[in-house]
Order: sequence, then structure tokens, then C-alpha cells
Amino acid sequence: MVTKSLHKRESELANSKRQLEILSNGIFRSGDLPKFADKIAETNQFPLKAKKLEILQINVGYMCNQVCEHCHVDAGPDRKEIMTKETMIKCLEVIKKTGAHTLDLTGGAPEMNPNFRWFVDEASKVGIKDFIVRSNLTIIKSNKKFADLPEFFKSHNVHVVSSMPHWTKGKTDKQRGTGVFDQSIEALKELNAIGYGMPGSNLRLDLVYNPSGAFLPGNQTSLEKDFKKSLLEDFNIQFHNLFAITNLPISRFLDYLIASDNYEDYMYSLVEAYNPTAVKNVMCTNTLSVSWDGFLYDCDFNQMLELPVNSKIKHISDYNEELLFNRDIVISQHCYGCTAGAGSSCQGSVA
Repeated sequence: MVTKSLHKRESELANSKRQLEILSNGIFRSGDLPKFADKIAETNQFPLKAKKLEILQINVGYMCNQVCEHCHVDAGPDRKEIMTKETMIKCLEVIKKTGAHTLDLTGGAPEMNPNFRWFVDEASKVGIKDFIVRSNLTIIKSNKKFADLPEFFKSHNVHVVSSMPHWTKGKTDKQRGTGVFDQSIEALKELNAIGYGMPGSNLRLDLVYNPSGAFLPGNQTSLEKDFKKSLLEDFNIQFHNLFAITNLPISRFLDYLIASDNYEDYMYSLVEAYNPTAVKNVMCTNTLSVSWDGFLYDCDFNQMLELPVNSKIKHISDYNEELLFNRDIVISQHCYGCTAGAGSSCQGSVA
């Protein structure tokens, strides 16, 4: 059995515990929120069950060149949690035998892991149908050693998924930091120049939208039309799809909600927008999340709250797809974020 890494900071564990207690036991002026488990039980969807594995999402480290105010990973330049090459090798062994068709590499900024390119090289040989790297765009412009990332992505036919909070400078920089918008625009132009995001191109470029405040995202299709129109007219930039993702009440966003006195209203807005149809397709049912130290979670949100899978298989080194199949998904109050409105996942709306 693998022992939990001693490098996991006690303060991070304490914060995860604190946030989980807030979500589970929060008392509101208007009365307690209904438990998510009770809510899905109303439509006979409890317990939520894992289906066939389709997406293996691997977080290769929390280090990032940005400190975004909504980041559910609490990533930044000071984060030292980085997946080792030994753990990557364990992941590669699983990738070769899993039934998943999508490999999703995330962070932090996954490119900042010193073994990132080696891992992409090795993983690309396995024959995964959709090989996603979640790049924040600015990493391409942040340092000369990352300047060739667009060509590297192209050489491995990587599907690039990048955060873009808005088509305007003010709203983007407010959420992600001064100068982020200009760097993102330049990076998108470079990706377009080599074929990414262009009509008819198999070099996939998708953008991710997160609301900049304590509200739910608008209609994904309408947002995509607005993004495409504005980026094309203003910068001659094109991309394939927009994923609208609800900000979940965890990590920095939960801290913001509490500090701004928006927590109660936001939680009620999630509950009021609850959509039982979205429950059927939430990402935790077909996705397995692997943390930087190799532990397994139903999703990366559970990873941040230290809620491991409900299985005797807890670590990538002990991986057994048969034993992980049909497990009960670990849920809590933050799950309302994935089932509000049209639903939300790392691939955007689900309903």
C-alpha cells in the first residue's frame, strides 16, 4: 500500500478539511440547504455510480505561472507539488491497459512539470483518441523555453484546451491578472498560425469560460457565438468550441465567496438551478482523476477537498479497472455546481 506523500503540506490538508466542513455543515440565515445526496435521491439517482471509464485525467502538478482568483486547484508559482517521473511511469502503465479513450493532462500549468514533454512523448504512443493538454496560453509567452510549445503540441496532435475568461481585456485581467489578456491573444494567434482552431483543421483548439463573479455561466451556445464573433472581428482569431464551466465553491473561489459575503446566495442559486437531467452525465461517472502524487479521485474537485475514491483501490500503482467500475461516487454539497442549469464538467455543459 502506498503511503501518502510527506511532502503534502499540513496547511493544505487543514484547508481542505476546513472547506469541506463549511460545505457540509454551513448554517444559513434562510435555513439549511438540502443535502445533495437527498436531492439526487428524489429522482432515484442515489447512490451515484461510476460507469465505464472514458476519461483519465492526470494532474501533473500544482505549479503555475499564474495565480487566478477563481482557481479551484489553488495553483501558483509557489506550489511545489509536482508529479515525479516514477509516478508518470505508473500512469503510463495504466494508460496502456485502460479502456479510456481520452487522456486529459492538467495542472497548474502542466507544461511546468520538468518531465512534461517526456510524458507527452510516451503517452502519445499509446493510441489514445483524444489527447488533451489544458494550457493557460500565457505559459507560451512567459519564458523562451516554452516558446515552441505550439509546435510541440502540433507534432503530437495534442488537443489544446485553454482558459479564456472573456473576449475583453478588462474582464480577463480582472480574473487572471494584469497582462494575461494580451499574452493570451498573442498565444492564440501563434496557435492559429500553425493550424490550431482553424475551420476544417484536426488540430483542436477549445476555450474555457468561467464566470468572473458569484453567478452561473450563461448559455454555452450563445457564449460561444459571442466569443467567436468578437475574437474574429477584433483579433482575427478562431477556435473550435467554447466550454462554459461553473465555478465550484471550493479553494480560492470559496474563500472569495465567504470574504465577499456571497457564499449563502451563491449556494442557494446553485440549488435553485439544480437540474436532475444533468446528474446523468456529470464527469465523475466516466472520469478518473489522478493527483500529482498518484492518488485516485472521482474528479479534480474531490481531489482538492481530499475526498478519494470509494474503493480499496486508492493509488495508481494499485489500479484495477474492474474493481473501480460501478463504485459509489463520493459526493458533497459542492456537487451542486456540476448539476446547476445545463450542468458543468471539464468538457463544458452536460445537458
